Amino acid sequence: MKPFLYLRPTRIKETVEALAAHPNAQLIAGGTNLLDLMKRGLVSPDKLIDINGLPLRKIELQGDFLRLGALARNSAVAQHKGVRMHHPLLIQALNAGASGQLRNMATVGGNLLQRTRCPYFYDSAFPCNKRQPQTGCGALEGINRQHAIFGISQQNASCVAVHPSDLCVALAALDATVRVVGPTGERRIPIGDFHRLPGDRPDRDTTLEPAELVTAVEIPVSPYTKHVHYLKVRDRASYAFALVSVAAALDLEQNRIKTARLALGGVAHKPWRLPEAEQLLAGQPVSEAVFRRAADAAMQDAKALEHNAFKLKMTPNAIVEALKQAAGKS
Repeated sequence: MKPFLYLRPTRIKETVEALAAHPNAQLIAGGTNLLDLMKRGLVSPDKLIDINGLPLRKIELQGDFLRLGALARNSAVAQHKGVRMHHPLLIQALNAGASGQLRNMATVGGNLLQRTRCPYFYDSAFPCNKRQPQTGCGALEGINRQHAIFGISQQNASCVAVHPSDLCVALAALDATVRVVGPTGERRIPIGDFHRLPGDRPDRDTTLEPAELVTAVEIPVSPYTKHVHYLKVRDRASYAFALVSVAAALDLEQNRIKTARLALGGVAHKPWRLPEAEQLLAGQPVSEAVFRRAADAAMQDAKALEHNAFKLKMTPNAIVEALKQAAGKS
């Protein structure tokens, strides 16, 4: 591991200034992903900026929004009364995400910014456009059963890695907004615009600008407080990343769907929202046939690689099962 200078600012402005002054610096909070990257030599910061002293841990209801501080621990979010009351889908996603020990360290901001777990990204023996742009993608010709089936096009063929977060899938379904601050001030980024498809810059996972710091995530209060389900299909039941995951939320009136929210994980370079399926579900009665039609609509743009064609069947089945669980019909 390369030697680095350790900084521990106590003010947000001081942190932004340090990031601006040291472009090769890295932020550390829980360190559950960053330390692995550093040990493998994938990230070699000259300076490590410890942000645990910043006042960004609060979890609170502010008007019509639930605000999660960027440094709030995943375990604290999952145990918070306000989260349980207003957004139980977040709790399900967090509890599916990792071991209890990791949830005690991992933060909301770190969850948003974690890197892919694609094995070709971590293994320097193989080419990887995300690790080093314009070197090629080892997964395209390699073993790609864990990789993307959405967002694959000529423009985005530079990388088929998938985003690893469970929390971000639930945040995508719930229309969250990410608050960031940088040298030019503060801005709010809709969660759907925060993560990006690879395009010609597969090394960039988000739309953050240089020296910007995530300060909070805001989730609007919504009717999705009861009929929700997070389904995660994985190779083993504990501490594994999703082959396919589904965040499903329904607003029901008697036996009819007023509105629905759906997002997928484990299938694209970013959390994958399903607006066509949501529109198809709105106004429909609760039934497996309706859920199946929505799942089929969601798969229209899916495209398999050599080893992950099973996801073309697994994904719609997972959508149907998640909707049945959310509706209490399973």
